[in-house]
Amino acid sequence: MTIKCILIAVLLAVAGRTEAQSPPGPPIVALWPQGAPGSEERRVEPEIVENTYVRNVHQPSLAVFRADPAHANGAAVIVVPGGGHRMLVWVNEGVMPARTLNRFGVTVFVLKYRLAREAGSKYDIARDAAADARRAVRWVRAHAAEYGVDPHRVGLMGFSAGGEVVSMVADAPAPPIPANADAIDRLSARPDFQVLVYPGPLGIPAPAAAGAPPAFLVAGTLDQCCAVPVLTLYQQLRTVGVSVELHLFADTDHAFNVGMHSERLGVAHWPDRLADWLSDGGWLRPDGGAKPTPGNY
Repeated sequence: MTIKCILIAVLLAVAGRTEAQSPPGPPIVALWPQGAPGSEERRVEPEIVENTYVRNVHQPSLAVFRADPAHANGAAVIVVPGGGHRMLVWVNEGVMPARTLNRFGVTVFVLKYRLAREAGSKYDIARDAAADARRAVRWVRAHAAEYGVDPHRVGLMGFSAGGEVVSMVADAPAPPIPANADAIDRLSARPDFQVLVYPGPLGIPAPAAAGAPPAFLVAGTLDQCCAVPVLTLYQQLRTVGVSVELHLFADTDHAFNVGMHSERLGVAHWPDRLADWLSDGGWLRPDGGAKPTPGNY
C-alpha cells in the first residue's frame, strides 16, 4: 500500500470516528401524527433552517430535553421560542433555555409552532399558533408517565412572540373542545404555571386574568416593545389575586435570552431568580412542598 493510500485510509477512519461520536439531537415528536388541523396536506414539507433559526413549520412538534435522572424532579416546562411569528429563534430561545431548566431538574419540551407572519403564510396566531401550544400542554400531560413528569406540574414558558402565544393560552378562555376531538384534546390545555420573557403585546391585556395560573414575568426597562405588556399583565394578575412575580432589568433591551451573552450580572443571573420562584411555588417538588405563607415577615 502506498503512503498516499495509507493517509487516505487514516483520514477516513478519523472522519468515521468523528461522525460516530457526534452527539445525537433531541428526540422530536409530532403533536398530530396525521398533521395539524388545516395543515395536513403540508405536513411532509421540510422545515427550513437558516443559521440558528427555523421556519416553514407545518408539522408542529416538540423537541424533548430530559433532565438528568440524578436530579430530575418531575416538573415539566414547554418552551415557546420567539421570532416575530416569522421564524423560531431555535437555539437562544429554545435549546439554551431547555439546557438551563434541565439544570434545575426540569424536563423540557421545546415547541415548533406554525408561523403566521412568515411570507406566504395563511396561518393565524390566535387560531393556529395558540392551538399548537394548547396541544403541546395536552400532549405532555397525556405522555407524562412516559417522560417521568407530573401532569399537574406542567408550565409554559414563552419568549417574545412565544410569550404572546403563552398568554393566549394561559390568560384567555379556552375554546370549546370539538366533538371529534381525540383523547389528547380532551385533556386540559391550561398550564399549571407560566413564564413570560419579554412577551409581545398580543394577548395582553389578558381577557381571563382571574383564571390565570401563577406567573413569572421578566423584561428590560429599555424594551420599547415588551416592557409595557409585562407591566400591564402584572397589574392585572395582581389585582385579581393571581400569584405573580415581576423582574424588570435596568438599562436592558429586548432579546436577552437566558442571559448567556450579557455583561450585566442581573441579566446573566435572571434564570436563578426563575429557579427560586419555581422552588418557592413548590413546582420543583413531587409533593408540591410547603409554600411560604403570604403576608409580612
